[in-house]
Amino acid sequence: MSVVTSTLSDEARAVVGNALQGALVDLVDLGLVAKQVHWNVVGPRFRPVHLQLDEVVDVARQHADTVAERASAIGVPPDGRSATVAKTSGVREVGDGWIKDGDAVRTLVDALGAVIGRMRERITATADPDPVSQDILIGLTADLEKHHWMFQAEAH
Repeated sequence: MSVVTSTLSDEARAVVGNALQGALVDLVDLGLVAKQVHWNVVGPRFRPVHLQLDEVVDVARQHADTVAERASAIGVPPDGRSATVAKTSGVREVGDGWIKDGDAVRTLVDALGAVIGRMRERITATADPDPVSQDILIGLTADLEKHHWMFQAEAH
């Protein structure tokens, strides 16, 4: 059942809906991973890494909401349920227990890199069928790349 109609063709809506759903899942999981690391980071750089992780959480949550609302606007119901996120995320799982500050930084470099790579594929996929959704993906990817840069700088 679709209660929301779109000016996009069915084919375009399917392509864009798939891209937005994938983006949503990756953003939800990125936020969860960053928060998990935030709670468990230890070491001499605890405070700056701890605060930087919260910035990633905020960005991921903000963009997840934008992506989910865009999916709804084009008639695709977003799915951010935990089971869906666990099955389809491109972010590697974080281990349990304390995480040394250097390992925390490397975890975020890897997680952000994975999400950015998938976002760039979605940017390409949405270029023709829906430049509006593509624009959203471009903006959020720029924000994620900023954090990726900052964590890489922290790693050295």
